[in-house]
Amino acid sequence: MQLLELLKKVLPKATTDALLAGKIYQAVEQELKAKARASAFESFCEKLELPNLEPQTLVAVKDQFSESFGEADVTIKPNKKAESLAVEIAMPDGTQFTTEIKTRPVAEEASDEQDVKVQFVPCPVSLPGDVELVWLLAKRETMTPEEAGITLAKLEDDFWATKMGQKLLRDRVERSFPEFIARVPAGMLSEVGLKRHYKTPEPIKVLNPLPVKKK
Repeated sequence: MQLLELLKKVLPKATTDALLAGKIYQAVEQELKAKARASAFESFCEKLELPNLEPQTLVAVKDQFSESFGEADVTIKPNKKAESLAVEIAMPDGTQFTTEIKTRPVAEEASDEQDVKVQFVPCPVSLPGDVELVWLLAKRETMTPEEAGITLAKLEDDFWATKMGQKLLRDRVERSFPEFIARVPAGMLSEVGLKRHYKTPEPIKVLNPLPVKKK
Protein backbone atom coordinates (compact mmCIF):
# COMPACT_ATOMS: atom_id res chain seq x y z
CA MET A 1 0.00 0.00 0.00
CA GLN A 2 2.86 2.39 0.81
CA LEU A 3 4.51 1.64 -2.53
CA LEU A 4 1.26 2.25 -4.43
CA GLU A 5 0.69 5.52 -2.61
CA LEU A 6 4.24 6.56 -3.51
CA LEU A 7 3.64 5.70 -7.17
CA LYS A 8 0.56 7.92 -7.21
CA LYS A 9 2.76 10.84 -6.22
CA VAL A 10 5.78 10.03 -8.39
CA LEU A 11 4.20 9.02 -11.71
CA PRO A 12 2.52 12.40 -12.46
CA LYS A 13 5.90 14.05 -11.89
CA ALA A 14 7.75 11.59 -14.13
CA THR A 15 5.39 11.84 -17.12
CA THR A 16 2.73 14.21 -18.36
CA ASP A 17 0.90 11.34 -20.07
CA ALA A 18 -1.90 10.59 -17.61
CA LEU A 19 -2.98 7.48 -19.56
CA LEU A 20 0.54 6.04 -19.48
CA ALA A 21 0.87 6.79 -15.76
CA GLY A 22 -2.43 5.02 -15.12
CA LYS A 23 -1.32 1.94 -17.05
CA ILE A 24 1.97 1.79 -15.15
CA TYR A 25 0.17 2.12 -11.83
CA GLN A 26 -2.33 -0.64 -12.70
CA ALA A 27 0.44 -2.95 -13.91
CA VAL A 28 2.44 -2.48 -10.71
CA GLU A 29 -0.68 -2.97 -8.57
CA GLN A 30 -1.58 -6.21 -10.37
CA GLU A 31 1.98 -7.50 -10.06
CA LEU A 32 2.07 -6.76 -6.33
CA LYS A 33 -1.27 -8.53 -5.84
CA ALA A 34 -0.01 -11.53 -7.81
CA LYS A 35 3.14 -11.75 -5.69
CA ALA A 36 1.09 -11.44 -2.49
CA ARG A 37 -1.24 -14.22 -3.63
CA ALA A 38 1.69 -16.45 -4.60
CA SER A 39 3.33 -15.85 -1.23
CA ALA A 40 0.06 -16.59 0.59
CA PHE A 41 -0.37 -19.79 -1.43
CA GLU A 42 3.16 -21.00 -0.63
CA SER A 43 2.75 -20.17 3.05
CA PHE A 44 -0.59 -21.97 3.18
CA CYS A 45 0.89 -25.10 1.57
CA GLU A 46 3.83 -25.13 3.98
CA LYS A 47 1.50 -25.14 6.99
CA LEU A 48 -1.02 -27.60 5.55
CA GLU A 49 -1.25 -30.90 7.42
CA LEU A 50 -1.03 -33.95 5.14
CA PRO A 51 -0.34 -37.05 7.26
CA ASN A 52 -1.62 -39.46 4.57
CA LEU A 53 -3.55 -39.73 1.32
CA GLU A 54 -6.68 -41.35 2.76
CA PRO A 55 -10.00 -40.21 1.20
CA GLN A 56 -11.16 -38.38 4.35
CA THR A 57 -7.83 -36.53 4.55
CA LEU A 58 -8.07 -35.45 0.92
CA VAL A 59 -11.62 -34.18 1.44
CA ALA A 60 -10.47 -32.13 4.44
CA VAL A 61 -7.51 -30.71 2.49
CA LYS A 62 -9.70 -29.69 -0.46
CA ASP A 63 -12.19 -28.05 1.90
CA GLN A 64 -9.36 -26.01 3.46
CA PHE A 65 -8.22 -24.77 0.05
CA SER A 66 -11.79 -23.93 -0.97
CA GLU A 67 -12.40 -21.99 2.26
CA SER A 68 -9.14 -20.05 2.00
CA PHE A 69 -9.29 -19.22 -1.71
CA GLY A 70 -12.98 -18.42 -2.03
CA GLU A 71 -14.46 -18.88 -5.52
CA ALA A 72 -11.31 -20.51 -6.93
CA ASP A 73 -11.47 -23.90 -8.66
CA VAL A 74 -9.47 -26.43 -6.62
CA THR A 75 -8.08 -29.60 -8.21
CA ILE A 76 -6.10 -32.19 -6.23
CA LYS A 77 -4.46 -35.38 -7.53
CA PRO A 78 -2.89 -37.85 -5.05
CA ASN A 79 0.19 -39.83 -6.04
CA LYS A 80 0.42 -42.78 -3.66
CA LYS A 81 3.65 -44.04 -5.21
CA ALA A 82 5.45 -40.75 -4.57
CA GLU A 83 3.42 -40.11 -1.39
CA SER A 84 2.53 -36.62 -2.56
CA LEU A 85 -0.46 -34.51 -3.54
CA ALA A 86 -0.57 -32.31 -6.66
CA VAL A 87 -2.64 -29.16 -6.12
CA GLU A 88 -3.90 -26.70 -8.73
CA ILE A 89 -5.74 -23.47 -7.85
CA ALA A 90 -7.49 -21.52 -10.61
CA MET A 91 -8.55 -18.04 -9.44
CA PRO A 92 -11.59 -16.26 -10.95
CA ASP A 93 -9.30 -13.67 -12.60
CA GLY A 94 -7.39 -16.38 -14.46
CA THR A 95 -4.40 -16.65 -12.09
CA GLN A 96 -3.25 -20.23 -11.45
CA PHE A 97 -1.11 -21.74 -8.72
CA THR A 98 0.30 -25.26 -8.72
CA THR A 99 2.38 -27.19 -6.24
CA GLU A 100 3.16 -30.69 -5.01
CA ILE A 101 2.87 -31.41 -1.28
CA LYS A 102 4.64 -34.38 0.29
CA THR A 103 2.94 -36.31 3.06
CA ARG A 104 4.33 -35.40 6.48
CA PRO A 105 3.51 -36.09 10.11
CA VAL A 106 1.12 -33.79 11.91
CA ALA A 107 2.94 -31.15 13.96
CA GLU A 108 2.66 -31.51 17.71
CA GLU A 109 0.38 -29.06 19.47
CA ALA A 110 2.11 -26.27 21.32
CA SER A 111 2.32 -26.58 25.07
CA ASP A 112 0.09 -24.37 27.19
CA GLU A 113 3.23 -22.95 28.79
CA GLN A 114 4.53 -21.58 25.49
CA ASP A 115 3.79 -18.00 24.53
CA VAL A 116 1.47 -17.85 21.55
CA LYS A 117 1.98 -14.82 19.34
CA VAL A 118 -1.35 -13.25 18.43
CA GLN A 119 -1.27 -12.30 14.74
CA PHE A 120 -4.83 -10.99 14.55
CA VAL A 121 -6.71 -8.72 16.93
CA PRO A 122 -10.43 -7.80 17.02
CA CYS A 123 -11.55 -5.14 14.58
CA PRO A 124 -15.36 -4.79 14.79
CA VAL A 125 -16.97 -2.44 12.26
CA SER A 126 -20.41 -0.89 11.86
CA LEU A 127 -22.17 1.45 9.44
CA PRO A 128 -22.90 5.11 10.33
CA GLY A 129 -26.64 4.53 10.00
CA ASP A 130 -26.72 1.73 12.58
CA VAL A 131 -23.73 1.77 14.89
CA GLU A 132 -25.23 -0.89 17.17
CA LEU A 133 -25.11 -3.53 14.42
CA VAL A 134 -21.54 -4.85 14.33
CA TRP A 135 -19.63 -7.09 11.93
CA LEU A 136 -17.01 -9.14 13.77
CA LEU A 137 -13.75 -8.79 11.83
CA ALA A 138 -10.10 -9.03 12.76
CA LYS A 139 -6.96 -7.24 11.56
CA ARG A 140 -3.27 -7.91 11.82
CA GLU A 141 -1.92 -6.56 15.07
CA THR A 142 0.54 -4.36 13.17
CA MET A 143 -2.30 -2.43 11.49
CA THR A 144 -3.96 0.57 13.10
CA PRO A 145 -7.79 0.81 13.07
CA GLU A 146 -7.51 3.66 10.55
CA GLU A 147 -5.32 1.57 8.21
CA ALA A 148 -7.72 -1.34 8.53
CA GLY A 149 -10.67 0.91 7.61
CA ILE A 150 -8.89 2.32 4.54
CA THR A 151 -7.84 -1.17 3.45
CA LEU A 152 -11.36 -2.53 3.89
CA ALA A 153 -12.87 0.31 1.82
CA LYS A 154 -10.30 -0.23 -0.95
CA LEU A 155 -10.95 -3.98 -0.92
CA GLU A 156 -14.71 -3.42 -1.28
CA ASP A 157 -14.12 -1.43 -4.49
CA ASP A 158 -11.73 -4.11 -5.77
CA PHE A 159 -14.24 -6.87 -5.01
CA TRP A 160 -17.07 -5.31 -7.03
CA ALA A 161 -14.64 -4.86 -9.94
CA THR A 162 -13.80 -8.60 -10.04
CA LYS A 163 -15.58 -11.09 -12.28
CA MET A 164 -17.43 -12.42 -9.26
CA GLY A 165 -18.51 -8.93 -8.19
CA GLN A 166 -19.63 -7.99 -11.69
CA LYS A 167 -21.67 -11.19 -11.95
CA LEU A 168 -23.39 -10.42 -8.65
CA LEU A 169 -24.28 -6.94 -9.88
CA ARG A 170 -25.70 -8.41 -13.08
CA ASP A 171 -27.77 -10.75 -10.89
CA ARG A 172 -29.23 -7.64 -9.22
CA VAL A 173 -27.36 -8.07 -5.95
CA GLU A 174 -27.24 -4.72 -4.16
CA ARG A 175 -23.81 -3.08 -4.15
CA SER A 176 -23.60 -2.54 -0.40
CA PHE A 177 -21.24 -3.25 2.48
CA PRO A 178 -23.40 -6.06 3.96
CA GLU A 179 -23.48 -7.88 0.61
CA PHE A 180 -19.75 -7.32 0.13
CA ILE A 181 -18.67 -8.60 3.55
CA ALA A 182 -20.96 -11.63 3.26
CA ARG A 183 -19.67 -12.63 -0.20
CA VAL A 184 -16.02 -11.57 -0.37
CA PRO A 185 -13.72 -14.64 -0.43
CA ALA A 186 -11.69 -15.25 2.72
CA GLY A 187 -8.55 -15.28 0.58
CA MET A 188 -9.08 -11.68 -0.56
CA LEU A 189 -9.43 -10.57 3.05
CA SER A 190 -6.35 -12.45 4.25
CA GLU A 191 -4.24 -10.97 1.42
CA VAL A 192 -4.68 -7.49 2.89
CA GLY A 193 -4.35 -8.51 6.55
CA LEU A 194 -8.03 -8.86 7.47
CA LYS A 195 -10.21 -11.74 8.62
CA ARG A 196 -13.95 -12.31 8.82
CA HIS A 197 -15.31 -14.33 11.76
CA TYR A 198 -18.97 -14.32 10.73
CA LYS A 199 -20.80 -13.26 7.57
CA THR A 200 -23.74 -11.68 9.38
CA PRO A 201 -23.62 -8.77 11.88
CA GLU A 202 -24.48 -9.02 15.55
CA PRO A 203 -26.34 -6.41 17.61
CA ILE A 204 -24.51 -4.90 20.56
CA LYS A 205 -25.70 -6.40 23.83
CA VAL A 206 -25.82 -4.04 26.81
CA LEU A 207 -25.31 -5.93 30.03
CA ASN A 208 -27.34 -4.85 33.02
CA PRO A 209 -25.61 -6.10 36.18
CA LEU A 210 -27.89 -7.99 38.55
CA PRO A 211 -28.22 -6.61 42.07
CA VAL A 212 -26.18 -8.46 44.67
CA LYS A 213 -28.42 -10.37 47.04
CA LYS A 214 -27.60 -9.85 50.68
CA LYS A 215 -27.44 -12.90 52.92
